[in-house]
Amino acid sequence: MNWLEVCEHPALQDLPFKIELNETGKIVMAPTKVYQSICQGEIVGLLSSFSESGKAMVECAIATKKGTKVADVAWASPERLAIIWPEVECSIAPELCVEVLSSTNTSKEMQTKRQLYFENGALEVWTCDANGNMAFFSPAGSLAHSILFPDFPLQLN
Repeated sequence: MNWLEVCEHPALQDLPFKIELNETGKIVMAPTKVYQSICQGEIVGLLSSFSESGKAMVECAIATKKGTKVADVAWASPERLAIIWPEVECSIAPELCVEVLSSTNTSKEMQTKRQLYFENGALEVWTCDANGNMAFFSPAGSLAHSILFPDFPLQLN
């Protein structure tokens, strides 16, 4: 199955959880908890307030060498938006990809996702835990704070 088929399949519409594809085209599903939705909303709001251009997005589908991954939140510059706007899934990752962690996410899984996003053009990948604690990463490794959004807080309220 490819991402367009997933998006258009009638049986997969309005599911209450996140869908991704693995490298063989199999659907991988993860339920979403309320705190994850709240964190997504707070992150989008903060990104929008800190950015004079570009757009924040939720549930952003990104093509990777290991299937379609869906960043919980993403931010793209106008230049990158011009490329990805008409696409079903992003052929190039937005500059920023954010994962809101659940209890089932493993550190290996997050490390793999970060690597896939970086390989596809992301400049930073952030994670947000259940308590709103933020962690920031560049392709070189962990960051003390975001370079793209230096005023972004280390913890959500």
